[in-house]
Amino acid sequence: MKLSSEKIKAFKLVRVTTVPISLEKLISGQMKFMGEKGLDVYMISSPFDGAAELEKKEKSSFIPVSMTRTISPIKDMLSLINLIFIFFKLKPAIVHTHTPKAGLLGMVACWIAGVPIRLHTVAGLPLMETSGLKRKILEAVERITYFCAVKVYPNSNNLKTFIVDSKFAKASKLKVIGNGSSNGIDTSFFKLTSDLMTLAKKLRNEYHIAENDFVYVFVGRLVRDKGVEELVNAFQRVNKAQPDTWLLLVGPPEPELDPLSADCIDQIEKNQRIIALGYQAEVKPWLAMSDALVFPSYREGFPNVPMQAGCFNLPAIVTNINGCNEIIENNKNGLIIPVKDTEALTEAMLSLLDKERYAGLKKNARQMINERYEQQVIWNLIYEEYQNHLKLKNLVS
Repeated sequence: MKLSSEKIKAFKLVRVTTVPISLEKLISGQMKFMGEKGLDVYMISSPFDGAAELEKKEKSSFIPVSMTRTISPIKDMLSLINLIFIFFKLKPAIVHTHTPKAGLLGMVACWIAGVPIRLHTVAGLPLMETSGLKRKILEAVERITYFCAVKVYPNSNNLKTFIVDSKFAKASKLKVIGNGSSNGIDTSFFKLTSDLMTLAKKLRNEYHIAENDFVYVFVGRLVRDKGVEELVNAFQRVNKAQPDTWLLLVGPPEPELDPLSADCIDQIEKNQRIIALGYQAEVKPWLAMSDALVFPSYREGFPNVPMQAGCFNLPAIVTNINGCNEIIENNKNGLIIPVKDTEALTEAMLSLLDKERYAGLKKNARQMINERYEQQVIWNLIYEEYQNHLKLKNLVS
């Protein structure tokens, strides 16, 4: 029997991420939803200028705690102490963390502070692309995080398998919510409306993209481990073979963390058929004006971008990695290629120019996302997890 919202309304829930964009994008809407279900919701992340706007949007209180995404022992210790004091003062029933650094600091802090329900969502593991001493440190971070957590939620089945095989945690401590994903997808928001179709046509005209030209789009950080180097190299070949093609790059560079090579940057700047748009607060217009998503990432948890693109009827080319190979079924709603394989990526991009093949993939794109990843279903399943944990801890009858 499910617990009513009246029975849990006295309990405090804290959602913790390393940087605020994860609250704004990764789990957007969840805090407001949980508040409407009766929980007293707080958000913790690094300080930023948009805190007041985020509080208004999510109808939840924001508490700033500086956290770095890089390994920084002194700063990390200060962040940990700050979190411990906050949890002692706030006395939350549930702390739910996301992202590796917030997971480590948040889980350790609430374990020390005696928070009864300590939950962590895993949405990708940076250690997959590291080696040597750094990998050993990151593996230790994961083990500590999972040890302190009551339950760990990998956001894909493949990620769960990797965690178990790596002996970071026992399978009994892990659970995938629904079919995967940290937040699901709001299919009523990500859809092609008449207004978006008009805007898409206007944008194509502004960039002098002809009606029959084929537009590939990439959405994400412009960094090496998103496969941008391979994508740019592949597009150079595709564009040489088929000049009526374009590539949109929607996302910011991160030169301080994972910079693109000087040669790749030079190719982007010189090729007039590559349009680097930088960070865009709203991706819908760019998806609406495109024909296919190309997402050749090296590692992911359960990415939102292929789901968003699917809602706009875009077939997707993705790499054979966690999450991507669960959202996309090869030759059904997109194509799956090996990681770091420019040749395979080039062939896949060219194959989408075959009208019959493209149409077959396109017709399945939105339907498959609708059936598997509708956002309200995911949110309700997470809420049920909170209810079950409160009951297991005998906090409610």
